[in-house]
This record gives sequence, structure tokens and C-alpha cells, in this order.
Amino acid sequence: MQLKYKSFWRKSGLKGKWGNIFLERLSNYSPKNVLEIGVFCGVTAKNTCDFLYKSNGNNFTYTGIDLFGSNQSDERDEIKPNFLKDQKFSNPLKNIYYNYILKENLNSIESVQKLLQEYSQNIKLIAGDTNKVLKEIDLQKIDFVFLDGGHSYETVTNDLMILYGGMKDKKKVILCDDYGKESYIAEVEKAINDFTNKNNLKLNLIENRFAEIIT
Repeated sequence: MQLKYKSFWRKSGLKGKWGNIFLERLSNYSPKNVLEIGVFCGVTAKNTCDFLYKSNGNNFTYTGIDLFGSNQSDERDEIKPNFLKDQKFSNPLKNIYYNYILKENLNSIESVQKLLQEYSQNIKLIAGDTNKVLKEIDLQKIDFVFLDGGHSYETVTNDLMILYGGMKDKKKVILCDDYGKESYIAEVEKAINDFTNKNNLKLNLIENRFAEIIT
């Protein structure tokens, strides 16, 4: 099934071709229950839910974890785009619309909930640090994870350890951003390499950006 990644007139971490590549990975595995760590402004969440609905009807779940503008995490864990500090868009019409008409923070949980409201019965958004909240999720039913949350070595390692411990009973997928040279963060790469080597897991490099781990 071919879907085109849409921006929904919001900010997204997957610009240009990257959103379509992400959807291709979803299509390759056809999951029913997806977990996203690092929701940002909800664009990938909305594209994911649209994909899941077209693939499965109402028989799907989406869970998203993010700080949603809070300060619950160690500052070094978060690569915070300048956009989150003052919500300035390059498009002046967006500045007027979101900052002066709606007065809406796109990274707030309320804004993301509104974006996903048509799927309200299928989604769960969790505000918090994965070092604290990830253990509370039933990972047995999750079959696909998009990992793009805290970027320190310690947090990426912790997230992967918890995910692997909860998902390893059958073949499932963890897609990690910021691994390859197209969007490279050294601590992320090292954490993923160390984790996959330690656990003898298969790792695929996708388009020199994403690390795809098969549990």
C-alpha cells in the first residue's frame, strides 16, 4: 500500500523524502500496534495512524511518548530544536495562525491529541521521560517501534534494553532515527551498535539514516 507522508501544515522531524521512507518501512512489516518514542508535533503519529487505519481498519493501536514541552528529563538527553524554544516558523502565515490566532503550542499533548482526534479510541499519548514511563507499557503487543526520543548514550541504551526485554519473544522491529550520516548523532550510533552487538541482533542501515533492529 502506497501512502505519501503529509506534513499537515506542522513541523516534522521527517522532512522531504524521509517521511515516505518511514512509511515504506511500516508498509514492509504491516504492524497493527505501533509505539513512537519522541512524538514532537505529532506529524509522524498522524501519518502512522492513517497508515494503520487503511491497513487494519479500527483494529490497531498507536502509543506515543514525549515530554510534550515539560522539563522532566535531563537536558543532555534532549536534542531540542530551536523551534520548540519560541515556535517560530519560516512561513509567516504559520506564525500568525498558530501563535496569534490559535495560540497553540504544537508540541503540547493537547495539540497532538487534537490532531489525532479521529483516532481517539485507538491512541494513547504519554507525557514523560522514557527512563520512567517506558516500563509501564505492555510491550508484548507492540510489533513496531519508532525510536527518536532522548539522544544521550544512556537513554538510548535504556530504551533499547526495555524494549528488547518486552518484545523479544517474537520477531518485531525497532526503527531508530539519527543513526546514519544523513542525520547523525554520535551517542545514538554508539548506543545502538553496542546494544546490537551485545545481544547479537540484526541491524539494517536504511538510506544512510535509520537503524532497523529486528528482535
